[in-house]
Amino acid sequence: MEPLGATTILLVICISCLLLSAWRKMSGNGKLPPGPVPLPLIGNALQLNTKNLPQSIEKLSAKFGPVFTIYLGTKPAVVLYGYEAVKEALIDQGDAFSGRGPIPILDQVVEGKGIGSSNGEAWKQLRRFGLTTLRNFGMGKKNIEERILEEAHFLVERFRNTHEGAFDPTSFLIHAVSNVICSVVFGDRFDYHDKKFLKLIDLLEQNSKLQLSFTMYLLFPTLMDYFPGPHKKILKNFRAFASFVSERTKINRESLDLSCPRDFIDAFLIKIEEEKQNDQSEFNNANMVKTTLDLFIAGTGTTSITLKYGLLLLLRHPEIEAKVHEEIDRVIGRNRRPCMADRSQMPYTDAVVHEIQRFVSLVPLNVPRTVIRDTQFRQFIIPKGTIIFPTLKSILYDSREFPNPDQFDPGHFLDENGAFRKTDYFMPFSTGKRICAGEGMARMEIFLFLTMILQNFTLKPLIDPKEIDISPITTTMANRPRPFQLCVVPR
Repeated sequence: MEPLGATTILLVICISCLLLSAWRKMSGNGKLPPGPVPLPLIGNALQLNTKNLPQSIEKLSAKFGPVFTIYLGTKPAVVLYGYEAVKEALIDQGDAFSGRGPIPILDQVVEGKGIGSSNGEAWKQLRRFGLTTLRNFGMGKKNIEERILEEAHFLVERFRNTHEGAFDPTSFLIHAVSNVICSVVFGDRFDYHDKKFLKLIDLLEQNSKLQLSFTMYLLFPTLMDYFPGPHKKILKNFRAFASFVSERTKINRESLDLSCPRDFIDAFLIKIEEEKQNDQSEFNNANMVKTTLDLFIAGTGTTSITLKYGLLLLLRHPEIEAKVHEEIDRVIGRNRRPCMADRSQMPYTDAVVHEIQRFVSLVPLNVPRTVIRDTQFRQFIIPKGTIIFPTLKSILYDSREFPNPDQFDPGHFLDENGAFRKTDYFMPFSTGKRICAGEGMARMEIFLFLTMILQNFTLKPLIDPKEIDISPITTTMANRPRPFQLCVVPR
């Protein structure tokens, strides 16, 4: 036999053995929930639409039920579909399902640090500190309400300065929302013309538009490292964020007063100093930078996208906007600023705010979890470390709780008397031990920003409202509205 032929045969045998090994590993665990048959190495990649992963998950749930397994490459991931399955996992068995699942494209930057990506004792320490510190700086209190209203005033003035001309609200909303979390994390807001601030916002927008890469990275994380593409740009942008935060921490350290913390970074620096003799402490420079990065990115992107989508939905439904105007005029009037105390007297506006969040279903698959130990769930055994997708859209679009869920209808949150109706199915911020740490501030921002905009302006579309496309641009991690412009007419 010629040497080249022998080498080829040996190579084929080696590849066949690897494929067989991968196949056995993927298909040999009969304790996992059922699901579509995976292929060696690539798993269920051919059965998943990388441009609309939530849609693929919905179709698979119709076949395999509320608990099923898909393979991301060679790694199994258990999908929980519907309120009952998600509640049973995240609330009834919340501790077992409290691990953070991998987000490979982000993991290269955060490296398991910070509140969002850490696990175990590190996560418990950082989350406890984060929640306490955010409350100390006004989260959920009058203090943060004043900061939001101050920023809402600047936002209204920017809208007014468009002089009824057409504009894209994206940057205005991102600047305003970002400045709220910046005032907490960095101790002050940024001027809207600050070059570094504008650069950060631009990086956020770039990453939002490049999110399709998240799907491919989720399916083939190791392979993607060796290929060029937009995912490289995402990594570069995240590292630029981290560098900015590192610079800010250095500035704070140089002027730190241990008796008077000015912001979240100061509080973290003081905590590092307090625990410098504790070898088991998770309070170090790496976790400080990554936790601050978590708060800045999470506190900017999600709320601004929700507000932008809300404006688009109201452009599509001027009759709903008119009812909100009527309620604002009756309860608040045109002269004084709105406040959170008004919300209880504004059931229709409150219902509109909730319906925006429901309809948007911003993070349809939820941020992935893992089980922290071998876990019995219903009749299955889920091995420790298995990725979990507790899908949120399956709850927010449950037709049993929200009739005609594909329609934007504030009536989903109103009872027969027009009073606001609470429901356990409203969980846009997830639920359980990993519920969004900034939920309270986000709820406050969405209500106050939207109410103040509609108190001052009537939204004017550039085309017939019936022609406005309100379907989302869907990626793996998030839904976002299609690009649009509008005019605002002073009331």
